[in-house]
Amino acid sequence: MREGTNQISIYTAQQDKLLDSACGICTNQNCLIQKNIHTPNIGKLVKARKEIKCKKGQQFIMEGASVTGLFFLLSGKVKVLRTGLHGKEQIVRFATPGEIIGHRGFGTEETYPISAIALVDCTLCYFSKELLQETLRETPSLTYDFMLFYANELNRSEIRVKSLSQMTVRERVIDTLLYINRKFGQTNGYFSLLLSRREYADYAGTTEEQVIRMFSILKKEGLLITKGKRIGISNITLLKKEISEHNFYLDS
Repeated sequence: MREGTNQISIYTAQQDKLLDSACGICTNQNCLIQKNIHTPNIGKLVKARKEIKCKKGQQFIMEGASVTGLFFLLSGKVKVLRTGLHGKEQIVRFATPGEIIGHRGFGTEETYPISAIALVDCTLCYFSKELLQETLRETPSLTYDFMLFYANELNRSEIRVKSLSQMTVRERVIDTLLYINRKFGQTNGYFSLLLSRREYADYAGTTEEQVIRMFSILKKEGLLITKGKRIGISNITLLKKEISEHNFYLDS
């Protein structure tokens, strides 16, 4: 009985130490590691966590580089992109705190299929591939959460590909504006994230010239406001109505 009590005491002490760690006090409720912080066998992974600081404009994942691990965004904003036809960059998505970056190459490929660049100063939590794979084999709840995460990612990707293939240029630009609004919101009437017209085009899958032209049209129609590089939506309801038939309002 005494031996069992000692084991419980040791386990409690270890858990208390774990909860006092950076992952234990993390406020990113969407982070899968933080969500499973009370799970046995995760202590080794949390202890080996590395914190990486990235300056605005710094690239921390290079497309084609060997997969070494996964990045969890602790703070900041990131754009994830890949090279398309004729070397043209296409923005796959934007990441916010709590999201995973680099998962598309994890466990299935030897190289990252995407690049990732900090849009503002960022802090990243890095977990090595080997240790994360070991933890997943030992921790069913974490593995289950990762399975649901990948299933959701696949569903979003398939819906997006289908929707964009059926959208006009105007609809793709509107979809991009609504996505940025869902992802980052607006401050003082303008998107919190400052993007170039080219970045809007790279996400919408069109040209910079078409984006500039469409912004001008939407502004004249009273659906959009601009101030330099800053963009704001003045009538979200009408923009949603324009692409409602595509039924694509996922926060992907």
